[in-house]
Amino acid sequence: MSTTSTKLEKPRAPVRASSSRFVNLVSRMRELGLLAVLLLIVIVVSVQVPRFLGLDNLEQILLSIAILAIVAVGETMVVLTRNVDLSVGSIVGLTAYIAANILKNSPSTNIVLIVLLGCIVGLALGAVNGLIVGWGRVPAIVATLGTLYVFRGLDFMMAGGNEVTAYQVPDSYLALATTKILGVPALIIFAVVVALIFTFLLRYSRSGRQLYAIGSNPEAASLIGIRSNWLIFGTFVLSGLLCGLAGVLWGARFATVDARAASGLELQVVAAVVVGGVNIFGGSGTILGVILGAIILGTIDNSLTLLKLSQFWLQAIDGAAILAAVTLDAFITRWIRRRLLARRQR
Repeated sequence: MSTTSTKLEKPRAPVRASSSRFVNLVSRMRELGLLAVLLLIVIVVSVQVPRFLGLDNLEQILLSIAILAIVAVGETMVVLTRNVDLSVGSIVGLTAYIAANILKNSPSTNIVLIVLLGCIVGLALGAVNGLIVGWGRVPAIVATLGTLYVFRGLDFMMAGGNEVTAYQVPDSYLALATTKILGVPALIIFAVVVALIFTFLLRYSRSGRQLYAIGSNPEAASLIGIRSNWLIFGTFVLSGLLCGLAGVLWGARFATVDARAASGLELQVVAAVVVGGVNIFGGSGTILGVILGAIILGTIDNSLTLLKLSQFWLQAIDGAAILAAVTLDAFITRWIRRRLLARRQR
């Protein structure tokens, strides 16, 4: 009896390994698809506007999406667990104003301390979201829609009708955005470092693998002992921390900061994440895909400017991209499930 059971169970490991390879292959195909879309956009626009491929313009595209990419990496961690953080724009705006206002009143403040303060403020605001969603069991879309307005309201209370301009902050702060290291703007380096760190965490850490497990099947994840509440809380904390960093960099890049800073950023972030192949229903996606998604959106934005088309088209394109990506994800998810089920039944 035991011998028969053993014989029947032996093929399971190869099947699981094969299934894992199949899912990874689909993920790579998504990223190749994003590269193909990006290449198509580049070809079409460069034919119309030859200077599109100039180094200065390509640098501007990367600069324009650097802050977006940092926030999108944090959003990715949240979305992998079947949640979403709609308050990211408000957190970025609030931390941007706090950082700029402190430097306006105390220009001698160490810039490293300002960066740390921004990260701490963002982390604290992210923790509020994490407590409400992870422990309060409030649906993330409802909770973060509420905190979006709460955090923006705090921003308006602090700023009032005032703004901080480039002339009121020290040059050392603005240098965060203007400095180049080996010819590469510091903002781009910040984004690359953040992307590499979180790519490593998702791919090689135990917690990273557990995030995928939670998003794929929350009930099964709980049954095998994964502490979902803590991990969901942690993703919102990390998202807030990266928003805090992005807020400090936002103030340095755009110099003029008021209570409306980063308004609407949440739509661009969600668009970058979803277009980048992260399943809005959780469980699949990569940081590389998200960065490609952000680059595609930045390229479209830049193309509209060069082609002298209305920027109002950008919001329409972002919305259409989200709808297309979610629909495609739904089809891909169903197709993968059917293929995996067919493999198991062989």
